[in-house]
Amino acid sequence: RAFGCARVVYNDALRARETARSAGLPFPKTGDLSKLLITEAKKTEARAWLGDVSAVVLQQSLRDLDTAYRNFFDGLKGRRPRMGAPRFKSKRDNR
Repeated sequence: RAFGCARVVYNDALRARETARSAGLPFPKTGDLSKLLITEAKKTEARAWLGDVSAVVLQQSLRDLDTAYRNFFDGLKGRRPRMGAPRFKSKRDNR
């Protein structure tokens, strides 16, 4: 259950950042995403099940997304080997 909730939060955060990028807005900060996607989402009926797992797991998935973006941009700048952009996590992918 924790893995599924972490995947949902990761995908929601990635979608929020992709939407902001396509709209020409700056990336939302991790704290803002945490409030929006974890704290406020737990209060809605559609995502109340996020409250069943530890908040640490959900916040770690946001940090994992930040690390993925940092690695991607560092690869573009030549600080590390080139990496692809962060991708959505799939329920069926066994990587």
